Amino acid sequence: MKLDILAITAHPDDVELCCAGTLLAQMALGKKVGIVDLTRGELGTRGTPEGRIQEAADSAAILNIQVRENVGLADGFFANVEEQQKAIIPYIRKYQPDIVITNAIDDRHPDHGRGAKIVADSCFYSGLRMIETFDENGNRQEAWRPRLVFHAIQDRFIKPDFVVDITDYHDQKIQAIRAFKSQFFNPEYNANSNEPQSYISSPDFLNFVIARAQEFGHSVGVKFAEGFTTSRMLGVKDLSSFI
Repeated sequence: MKLDILAITAHPDDVELCCAGTLLAQMALGKKVGIVDLTRGELGTRGTPEGRIQEAADSAAILNIQVRENVGLADGFFANVEEQQKAIIPYIRKYQPDIVITNAIDDRHPDHGRGAKIVADSCFYSGLRMIETFDENGNRQEAWRPRLVFHAIQDRFIKPDFVVDITDYHDQKIQAIRAFKSQFFNPEYNANSNEPQSYISSPDFLNFVIARAQEFGHSVGVKFAEGFTTSRMLGVKDLSSFI
């Protein structure tokens, strides 16, 4: 299945927090999108790796995304090295996305910046035909390089190069975030768990996520938006496409 957009991020729930609204907006335009999580988030303060996989599936159902896979790299300890790039490249070649969205180039969680770099580099190396990778059936994959790699903005503020209006999809984005019951504020989960609170499990954190979307939206005259950076110059064919 060829996809138009593939979001590849470090942890289950990264996509939901930083670019789920954008994926929904693009799906509404007829684009085919998918998600690949690099790790299972097994170092998270709350929840279990198995539980987070189920939460990721629940979120994908809310987003109506048919493609969600997990590379299985080590949470906290993956590195931008050949072996792990070659674990990511098969997913890029499998889905042949024109656009890849990945983590912020720098962020509070070290995995986000490292995820940004390993994914960007893997997108480049995926276009080199001398690097051999194979699909699930053992067939050699064709080289494929996405046209664009965009970096979402996550916890730390980074001035975006552009923002995407997600006003019509913001409520659905929040529902998808809430599917990660172990990670974010959920009174029912808290009542049945002895796990400690974390930076992201307080109600203040979700309020912050909403406020960030409002801030980016306000900057372009809409209610909610998500921001992105890019390392290359962008061009447009139609000036009327701007908000």
